[in-house]
Parts: sequence; structure tokens; C-alpha cells
Amino acid sequence: MSDDATSIPDAVRHAYRELDGPLEVQLLSGGLLHRSLHVRSRGGEFVLQRVSDVFAPEVHANIRAVTTHLAARGHSTPTLLATREGEPAASLGAQGRWRLMSFLGGASFQQLASLEQARSAGALVGRFHAALRDFEAPLAPMGIPYRDTPGYLTAMRSGLAAHSGHRLAARIRPLAERLLAAFDDLGPPPANLPSRVIHGDLKLANVLFESAEGAGRDRALALIDLDTLMRAPLWMDLGDAWRSWCNPSGEEDNGPRFDMEAFEASYRGFVAGFGVPLSSAERESLVTAAERITLELCSRFVTDALEESYFAWDEAHYPAPGEHNAARAEGQWRLYEAQCTTREARAALLRAEI
Repeated sequence: MSDDATSIPDAVRHAYRELDGPLEVQLLSGGLLHRSLHVRSRGGEFVLQRVSDVFAPEVHANIRAVTTHLAARGHSTPTLLATREGEPAASLGAQGRWRLMSFLGGASFQQLASLEQARSAGALVGRFHAALRDFEAPLAPMGIPYRDTPGYLTAMRSGLAAHSGHRLAARIRPLAERLLAAFDDLGPPPANLPSRVIHGDLKLANVLFESAEGAGRDRALALIDLDTLMRAPLWMDLGDAWRSWCNPSGEEDNGPRFDMEAFEASYRGFVAGFGVPLSSAERESLVTAAERITLELCSRFVTDALEESYFAWDEAHYPAPGEHNAARAEGQWRLYEAQCTTREARAALLRAEI
């Protein structure tokens, strides 16, 4: 295979009739795990991805089932195109696993551009959850531990023990100790909550808006990057959304803050989109949702700062993956501290009937 990031193996072309003939191919940026291409062919416009090997093949059955359910209820959603053999993805051995999806257009953002964006994104997530209230098909495991805080903390402790001589150990260990103490202060997550179909990775970049500019910039169109579909409590989805949406700074920024206006706009949007009242127990679970997800991600960055094996890294600004993930871990910790200063205000909003 060519080293050109936009090259498409012949076997992939042969797998999809939509890729017959001449193609215009452009690399799509932003993904940490998949290689994503925007493809124009005689059959239309598509997104072609080489899927990371960390995901099980069965995630494509999950995506097909959920997007079919959403589309039947009138929701804009990317859909998988079948291979010539009718499969949801093309598994090509050493050449990888590839999938072809509908192209929705639109634009994604790394940071919120307006409060109306926050409200519209929240409403979209609310409609997503409302549409899936009656989704009863099974969802297969995605192939990696995910949203498994106890497992991540075990891995972090093991990493600290196994890599005590790592060049970053002295920098990372005090942060890990503060992180464990913070989890102790929070206590266990709320139990006996409804298990919902969640997106699982609601960072802002996974919300597609109608356009990059103009009025369409503030109209959320669809949720993308659906590999992490799973059943879990609602707080996991909204906690991850708020961790991302309400932080105007990047992961490594020295001065993150938690934007209460964005939080309120997105929550009010969610309530409107969801359409029925949440129980008091679910609303209470949302009070510490952002903190729990932020600390969880912080623990994952701590582990990878020492193991240097999972997350992608920025070679232009860091000498190695460890340094980048150490900076990410420190950024998430500072974000957690900023979140703690707004918890009472968030609790008051969440406990009020809207």
C-alpha cells in the first residue's frame, strides 16, 4: 500500500460498487483512531474510513442497527453502505477493515462558537436519546474496555508500579495520587439508574452542524463517530458532553474553566429535545457527571503517559507520546478543579424542574 494518506487499496475499491471509476479523495482531519477520507465518485459523496483495529468487527452491526432505527424516525444520521457481498464493512486482512458511509456535509468544531450551538447540540442529544427509548436490539461489545472507571484505575495503578523508572514517573505519580483521592471524595456513581443507549463519545467534534458559518453554524445536524454505542446510564453521555463542550480551552491548556452559560444552554436544550421529564435520580446523577468523566479521562492519560501505547500524539509540539499525554492528564486535572467550583450552581439548576 502507498504511504500516501489518501491512497485507497484496490481491494477496497473492489469491495464497494460506489467506488468504481475515477475518485476525488481528501483526507479528513480530527480523528485519533481511524483514517478518514472524503471521497467523490460517480455514485456521489461518501466518507471512507480505515477502522482502528482496537474495535471489534461487531461495532458495525451496532452502527447499522442504531442508524436504521434513527433514520426510520426521521433523524439525520450517517449510515453504512453495504459491500458488494452485503456486509457492513470490508475486512481485508493485512490491509485492514474499511467502511463506507453516507456523507452528510456540514461542519464540526473543536470548541463552541456560541451558546446557541450549545443549546442546539444539547437538543440533538436529547432527540437522539428520545428516539432510542424503544430500541431493544442487542448491542455487541465494542472490543475494548470503555467507560470502565474501576478498570482504568486498576490499569493506572499497574502502570505506576510497572513503570516506576519511567522518565515521567516523578511528574505523574503525585497527580495519580490526587486523582485517586478525588474519586474517593466523589464516592461510587449512583446505582439503579435506567440503562440507555448512549453515544459514548460526545466530545464536540462528534457533533455535526449544518455549516461552518452563518445561521447553519448554530444548528446541530447529526451525531457522528458511532463506534462507542453502548447501554449505560445517561450521566456518562452528558458528563462527557459537558467535559468537552463547557471547556473553552484545549486539553493541555494551563487555564481551563467550566463555562456555566454553555452548561445551562446545553442542558435546557437536552430537556427540550428529550421531551419527557427525567427522574429526580437521573437528574441527581448528572450533578457530578462531568467530574467523573473528566477524572476518568485523566486516569487514562496518566496510564498512557507511562505506557505510551494508545492515544495519538502531536509530534510537532511534544518529543514523545509520554510528554503529550502527561500534558493532557494535567489539563484534565485542572479542568476537574474548575468544575468543582461550579458544582453547587450546576446542582441547583439540575435539581430544579425545567
